Amino acid sequence: MRIDLRSDTVTKPTAGMLEAMMAATVGDDVFGDDPAVNQLEEKAARLFGMESALFCASGTMTNQLAIKVHTFPGSEVICDELSHIYLYEGGGVASNSFSSVKLLSGDRGRINAAQVKDAINNPEDIHLPVSSMVSVENTMNKGGGAFYNFSDFDDIKEVCQQNGLVFHLDGARLFNALVETGETPLQYGKTFDSISICLSKGLGCPVGSLLLGTHEMIRKARRFRKSMGGGWRQAGFLAAAGIYALDHHVERLKQDHERAKVIGKELSGKSYIRNVYPIDTNIIIFEPVQTISPNEFVSVMKSHNVHMVTFGKNLVRMVTHLDFDDDQLTHLTQVLKQAF
Repeated sequence: MRIDLRSDTVTKPTAGMLEAMMAATVGDDVFGDDPAVNQLEEKAARLFGMESALFCASGTMTNQLAIKVHTFPGSEVICDELSHIYLYEGGGVASNSFSSVKLLSGDRGRINAAQVKDAINNPEDIHLPVSSMVSVENTMNKGGGAFYNFSDFDDIKEVCQQNGLVFHLDGARLFNALVETGETPLQYGKTFDSISICLSKGLGCPVGSLLLGTHEMIRKARRFRKSMGGGWRQAGFLAAAGIYALDHHVERLKQDHERAKVIGKELSGKSYIRNVYPIDTNIIIFEPVQTISPNEFVSVMKSHNVHMVTFGKNLVRMVTHLDFDDDQLTHLTQVLKQAF
């Protein structure tokens, strides 16, 4: 039995999703006449109560487009030091937007209003970059799937408004937070100036992310998307998967969280595990004992056909998803008992 827990991006379309994809009515999205793409964008914008949306190939693209629209050369983005936009997007803040980054040290990747306020540069000081944007990530990948208290967003939003900063959400796994907190997409749409949501992680689509914002912001983002080579043609086959996912794959995320907690409990009882991060959603991050390196741990598990990844110094990560079921969970617990 092969078990792939490297990421929740490894899923394959379900039978229902494949049927929806094959039945899609498509056009040419560069000309703006792909019905399925337009339907997905309108659906997502309506869900979050925002004016417009843009369907893109990846969450990296939607984040980078937001930064490109909201900043200017010589400006600065404020974010946590563990943020995806800083660590895992190829230096795009610098190469795409010619902006710098001010890194904060938050709680498992979650920053607060006081930190943001202290990080804002004096706009009259010509030695400093101009603070223009605050970006937060929910859930927080490097923080082990941690999610924010919404009141923290309200507090940060107030600081942004007082200082003329844009507030962006990297919501790659936002729906994982929503099913745990009971918050609504509309709350997020009222608070953030732009939101990136990923369809190819917990929601199980093969490809795609959405950028949400105002009509004017999305108009600019569409132009930048084209210049990045992000214009696509009959993208409606992929958009149909996104529509299906939003309709059918949100509530089931709770199953991924429950299975992740079972894995975390199993790991916590093992003599070869030094520490397990708190598990809030579908991400399990842990540290083997010093005598077992992360690379060795991953290699041994791979020999049992269980796949995961190292995740920085001394850490290993597993991510549960819709292709990981109870039978695989049972098999995984048996492997964990035997492998070391």
